Amino acid sequence: MDNELSSPGATPLDRVYLCNQWVDMARVETLLSTGEIERAVSTALWGSNYAVLLSVRDAQLSALAVYKPRRGERPLWDFPDGTLYQREFLSYLVSKALGWYLVPPTVIREGPHGVGSWQLFVEHDPRVTYFSLDDSFVEQLQRFAVFDYLVNNADRKGGHVLLDPHGRLWGIDHGLTFHAAPKLRTVIWEFAGQPVPTSLLAGVDVLRGQLCEDSMLSSQLRRFLSEREIAALLKRVERLLASPFFPFPGAGPSRPWPPV
Repeated sequence: MDNELSSPGATPLDRVYLCNQWVDMARVETLLSTGEIERAVSTALWGSNYAVLLSVRDAQLSALAVYKPRRGERPLWDFPDGTLYQREFLSYLVSKALGWYLVPPTVIREGPHGVGSWQLFVEHDPRVTYFSLDDSFVEQLQRFAVFDYLVNNADRKGGHVLLDPHGRLWGIDHGLTFHAAPKLRTVIWEFAGQPVPTSLLAGVDVLRGQLCEDSMLSSQLRRFLSEREIAALLKRVERLLASPFFPFPGAGPSRPWPPV
């Protein structure tokens, strides 16, 4: 399974650079879950739903976190009300189970506006999007293409792929995921029909194992998703392992709007 970035000397994927040091994801989860909420830095109106940038701190670490409260979610016709923050959290757990950590550490906790998702804010240049990336990012983007298919991401815009100062790509905004019906809408279609690299299939196989056993992941999925949504997730996993090719666009809309 992939556990490092493709560049020479890269840091393992289960680490993030925070407070001038490399910190493992579990430690960041603890910071987000239990750290003292200091102040709101800004209201971040990056999408249709309310989000705010908050500062959290404990005895050793501090960070900025994107807080998306349940109360700030705009009702949608095709997703159950008040579930988008849960899907943000589950997307992180699936990314973690794959061993790829494409999604910044994310937890669910209470905040100033009630329960919601708390996700580590990744330092990045907002002018750089998916559309700015060259061929040196192919391996990282292939992970995204597989991940988005597995979680059935209905909203992979170009601006939802962030490049950090260390050359690592991160994915954000995963509220529209895990629907039981096919809804994959993404800007990353350049690999359609190509074989999925064996190294990525190894991660998918690990995910299948966690879905089929009494794991923390399967427990959280049962807590927040319907039986149909969980069955559809497992079916996508099994389908990819049986026919290991990047998916083609489906019959319905295949790209988000706007694309950035």
